[in-house]
Amino acid sequence: MTVLNLQRNRDHTQSLAFLDPGGSLGMQRYDTLKYRQFDKLTDKQLGFFWRPEEVDVLRDAKDFRELTDHEQHIFTANLKRQILLDSVQGRSPNLAFLPITTLPEIETWIETWAFSETIHSRSYTHIIRNVYANPAQVFDEMLDVDDILNCGQDISRYYDDLIQYSQWYQLLGPGSHTVNGRTVEVDVLELKKKLWLCLASVNVLEGIRFYVSFACSWAFAELKKMEGNAKIIKFIARDENVHLASTQQLMKLLPQDDPDYATIRDQCMPEVQQMYESAVEQEKTWAHYLFRDGSMIGLNEQLLAEYVEWIAHKRMTAVGVPSQYRGGSNPLPWTQKWIAGAEVQVAPQETEISSYVIGGTLQDVNEKTLSGLSL
Repeated sequence: MTVLNLQRNRDHTQSLAFLDPGGSLGMQRYDTLKYRQFDKLTDKQLGFFWRPEEVDVLRDAKDFRELTDHEQHIFTANLKRQILLDSVQGRSPNLAFLPITTLPEIETWIETWAFSETIHSRSYTHIIRNVYANPAQVFDEMLDVDDILNCGQDISRYYDDLIQYSQWYQLLGPGSHTVNGRTVEVDVLELKKKLWLCLASVNVLEGIRFYVSFACSWAFAELKKMEGNAKIIKFIARDENVHLASTQQLMKLLPQDDPDYATIRDQCMPEVQQMYESAVEQEKTWAHYLFRDGSMIGLNEQLLAEYVEWIAHKRMTAVGVPSQYRGGSNPLPWTQKWIAGAEVQVAPQETEISSYVIGGTLQDVNEKTLSGLSL
């Protein structure tokens, strides 16, 4: 493996998305692209760039002191869980996917994706510093919660499998090897299988595992409490939707990009379906933990359970995974305005704008666009 493959002279648009036989990446070039949608995802994420310090959370400190004990528990516990999720996502895409990608537009997307996740992690620290005199208390107690530990082990397992097997492949190559006193069979098809399962696991994480926490944050804001936090979570949800789109695109494109993935998709379907269903049950368990001492106005454990099933049905059908959950209408319809973020137009001087895009452009002009124009 090399950081610059100078032997790679053939048309890069003919390369596979991952693990191309031609080896690692050559020049970073974006004039011609095999999958332009990933270049567009990068543009969109860069256009969404934001910093947590842009959001005024000073009033949240007063609001937090006025919350009941069980409301403070809901608020703090959700932040702990989101810190865990983004601790994984802030580093794992680079560790797992970058070493084996062989298209420049996907390489750049992965770098951009991981960077945006680190902003999310910094945001939680920004929020906690504002409402807790001693933020270390929240971080130090985080792993004392069994539901957080179980979730962390579940989401990191597929990343760890892919990272370890990928390292063996890069260092040793295909074949039978002795690693730490045990025999390890390294096979390209097995590596592709681990990649597929990891992508599915990330799709579950980005598409399902955040949404109980998101809904609670927005429910506080619906009651005119903790509104600064809700605005930050709105930015994070907007980013997560972009990340979700990338994993959905990959799960649709890879079977066309490389026939091996069509076989792997069918073989792994029961395990992938189980991933989604396990995540739903974990989210329901998390909702039970959150509301163990009391609910909130407009939100309770049963509503969150229905919401998670509704979200899961959308995510599963989007990537062709059979769903046992019902679709229909959103059980928490008020959450949509927080996800969409563009339903109400206001004068910029009247509120903080959360729907701006920096440097966003449409790249849909071709030689026929101005064909009807004459001077």
